Amino acid sequence: MNRATAPAASASPPAPPAGRTDGRGTRRSPVRRLLARPEVGALIAAIGVYLFFFAVAPSFRTAGALSTVLYQASVMGIMALPVALLMIGGEFDLSAGVAVTTSALTAAVLSFQFTVNVWTGVAVALVVSLAVGAFNGWLLIRTGLPSFLVTLGSFLILQGANLAVTKIFTDNVASDSIADMDGFGQARKVFASEFTVGGVDFKITIVYWLVLAAAATWLLLRTRFGNWIFAVGGDQDSARAVGVPVDRTKVVLFMGVGAGAWFVGMHLLFSFDTVQSGEGVGNEFLYIIAAVIGGCLLTGGYGSAIGPVIGAFIFGMVNQGIVYANWNPDWFKAFLGVMLLVAALVNLWVRRTATRR
Repeated sequence: MNRATAPAASASPPAPPAGRTDGRGTRRSPVRRLLARPEVGALIAAIGVYLFFFAVAPSFRTAGALSTVLYQASVMGIMALPVALLMIGGEFDLSAGVAVTTSALTAAVLSFQFTVNVWTGVAVALVVSLAVGAFNGWLLIRTGLPSFLVTLGSFLILQGANLAVTKIFTDNVASDSIADMDGFGQARKVFASEFTVGGVDFKITIVYWLVLAAAATWLLLRTRFGNWIFAVGGDQDSARAVGVPVDRTKVVLFMGVGAGAWFVGMHLLFSFDTVQSGEGVGNEFLYIIAAVIGGCLLTGGYGSAIGPVIGAFIFGMVNQGIVYANWNPDWFKAFLGVMLLVAALVNLWVRRTATRR
């Protein structure tokens, strides 16, 4: 199980009555141990979605379609990972969607208006993104307000600032193109390049997505900080009582969301060389949906890094599968809502099956 637990008390627990067992010495079957994994429900749902679109959309079966699906999933998944870690820690960030746009606009406006190398804009955008995350975490700790209220306020502030600042500098709702500025080509290779496998082009974000997923898995399962995340999300009062730095953990998790927003913002900026100031609104819910489909509980303390990867992959399949099936794209949100409910029910069934005696 991924869930962190507080150290046992110094006194030994009473022994079970003779002829009975408390279950601690019972070894679970491999199937039950597998079902106990948070991402199993998402994996079952992903297989079902893939088989469905494989059957109804012949073009969905091609390697080119897989490349497109993986790209859509990677852009969503890079942000879904830190959002999922924050959810495991028991908090939400409703500003994550517009924070991506804030990061991209910061780099674009600074680079163009001050005619500096785009790498300067990239660096300043990283500082701004981390500062937004740190501010959310600090305000949460100082006020004790629910994270959805704190980050809802940040969402509105960033949304308004994105539009207002962009209009001040450009007299438009989009940033100026930075395609001909120093450093753009190098930055594009880092954040928005492509590579070819078997004659099919894949976006570099797919590699970053998988590497970050591996790093997040290692963080959760093999480090002290990973134990702190589960402990804080499970019961922060108990975690604080046994020495877990609850406040620092929460601030770092919010800053992780800021770092993810920076990276995705840089990818979007160097893919299109300009940014619309109104973009990103509503994406925060998609990141949360990917995490929930991946097995993260809304109440915190339970989840994995692999689950959001699968949840983002489901998003990519649904997003592109509807197009390849020649359906009305207006059905996308409805289909995604059905998938959310189905995945939540499957996850509930999996957890009950795994814990049933």
